[in-house]
Amino acid sequence: MMKKIIFAVLVLMTSIVAQAQEEVMEDGSRVVLPMELQSCKVPNAPPPIPETAAKEDLLKAKKLITEFQGEMLVYRTCLGVETPEKIDALEDREGLTQGNAMAILSAYDYSVTKEEQVASAFNNALKVYKASLAK
Repeated sequence: MMKKIIFAVLVLMTSIVAQAQEEVMEDGSRVVLPMELQSCKVPNAPPPIPETAAKEDLLKAKKLITEFQGEMLVYRTCLGVETPEKIDALEDREGLTQGNAMAILSAYDYSVTKEEQVASAFNNALKVYKASLAK
């Protein structure tokens, strides 16, 4: 079930990004990542946690999630939006059009959403595990 939800969210996010790329900004620019940022690699989410996870499964998942979070920081650093200050200063970054800034913010938002989904899946698996111990 969780796989279906994650897939549906990814499809929705992809369609939103595709629609945004067709948008023309006030300065006449299109919403597209600058060429130098198009090589920034979005990390893959860790594999799903088994529905009836054992303690070892959760420990392994926690390790993979920590690695994933580190990779997300590398991705955001590549985009130049790894801190709130850099996000706030995006509009003032030299050489960026309004469309470039919008694309960078969309990529950042997508990365945050993806990270939240991974954390939520882990938290749900942990609740199920703890509930099974209480029985």
